[in-house]
Amino acid sequence: MPLNIIRNTITAVKADAIVNSANPDPVAGGGAEGHIYAAAGYEKLLKARQKIGKINEGETAVTPAFALSAKYIIHTVSPVWIDGKHNEAERLRSCYRNALRKAEELKCTSIAFPLLATGRYSFPKEMALLLAREEITSFLKTGDMDVILAVYDPESFRIASKLQEDIRSYIDEHSYVSPPLSYMNLPPQGTEKRRRRREPSVGAVMNEAIADEGISLKDIMDHTAETFSEMLLRMIDERELKDTDVYKKANVDRKLFSKIRSNASYHPKKNTVLAFALALKLSLDETKDLLERAGYALSPSSRADLIIQYCIEHKMYDIYEVNEVLFQFEQPGLGV
Repeated sequence: MPLNIIRNTITAVKADAIVNSANPDPVAGGGAEGHIYAAAGYEKLLKARQKIGKINEGETAVTPAFALSAKYIIHTVSPVWIDGKHNEAERLRSCYRNALRKAEELKCTSIAFPLLATGRYSFPKEMALLLAREEITSFLKTGDMDVILAVYDPESFRIASKLQEDIRSYIDEHSYVSPPLSYMNLPPQGTEKRRRRREPSVGAVMNEAIADEGISLKDIMDHTAETFSEMLLRMIDERELKDTDVYKKANVDRKLFSKIRSNASYHPKKNTVLAFALALKLSLDETKDLLERAGYALSPSSRADLIIQYCIEHKMYDIYEVNEVLFQFEQPGLGV
């Protein structure tokens, strides 16, 4: 099941379990916790929380979700950031780990987290995001659950500033916006055909490929006729990969992959194709070829496409990291 990063309040998310960054004592704190109490029903949630009593740091406790669009609220107590020398990172990891285990025990199919400890507990945001991603993705290697990371305040979610600068520069250098028609220098009528760049014929391309060692005409014809599904499955087989590893790395669920495997003519969404390109660590040319099989192309006028192109050229194949970059630039994520 996938990890989905969304820009929303935790109380607006629909999931089986909502995670509350709780006060250790049975009182309603401020910030996100205060919103959870207000949305769930203050008196009912407070009464349920008081029955539990004190919760130790990193531990979890469960109450009904009451008026929220969820079955349960999983309360966990995050660590306060001091200086990074008091085992804060491992203590925060335990919050995610234990909340995910508790959701699994409750047979939840989905769980939603805020970015824990980045509010009043002052945890460094970049580190908190990295720890959250590592614990969630580690769980998803074997766990079968939709995980949502709900981020309301853009300031609480920041990728590394150097990476932001590099990507912004790349977008500026590679983006293309069509000029207004009135500013275009159109050729005199009748000269367009003469000035058009001569493209090599299909036969010339095939002859050149046949001349390369190890490539036969049959290979070329077989690959030319491949659909998206056939090409994807061939690439998986050639790399001797397991289906499970591939669709999890692509951040797609088992049901979607089953449709792709069982239907040679399956037509995917563009972000699904790109998700599999990352999972298979394809080159930019291979990615473009896989996109073509589904009727798509990378566009220099699309910010999302340029970001993905940057990631592939720089061998950034971790889809969760790529989705964080896309989220930062307000673009839709891949796979989910």
